[in-house]
Amino acid sequence: MTRSFLISSGSVEETRRIGRLIGETADAGTIIALRGDLGSGKTALVQGLARGLKVPEKVYVTSPSYTLVNEYPGRLSLFHLDLYRLSDLDFEDIGLHDILDTHTAVVAIEWAERLGPDEFSKCLDLRMEITGENTRDIVFTANGDRYLQLLTRIEHRLKENLWH
Repeated sequence: MTRSFLISSGSVEETRRIGRLIGETADAGTIIALRGDLGSGKTALVQGLARGLKVPEKVYVTSPSYTLVNEYPGRLSLFHLDLYRLSDLDFEDIGLHDILDTHTAVVAIEWAERLGPDEFSKCLDLRMEITGENTRDIVFTANGDRYLQLLTRIEHRLKENLWH
């Protein structure tokens, strides 16, 4: 079962706040698939996600474009992956399946569309669309019962925090 909703972000900072709220709401084993064009705000959202997971402020969260995987300690560990430069053969080299099977961390995957639809069918899917110089639409889609519950909690928190 799937369900979706859309939220608009008016700035990079607002995108980070949305990410922070997701991090505050996420639990161990959460997989977040981030999709969108270059510059759509995926890394900004993950920066906020890290803060919501209590990754220390002194830790600078960057896109793992060249390192492929960054791990950050927090309330829950955060694995941040960027699949933009990977081929199918590289997925095993970075331990992708082991990371996806973790149940003690949150996993955020930029360029998740590089994985086939069968790689992970249960996740919180975030499609980020550029709507203006600093504005973005973020389409949240929950895939699976666990993520339906998470999406409901996130949606309530967003509404409490003035987003509609």
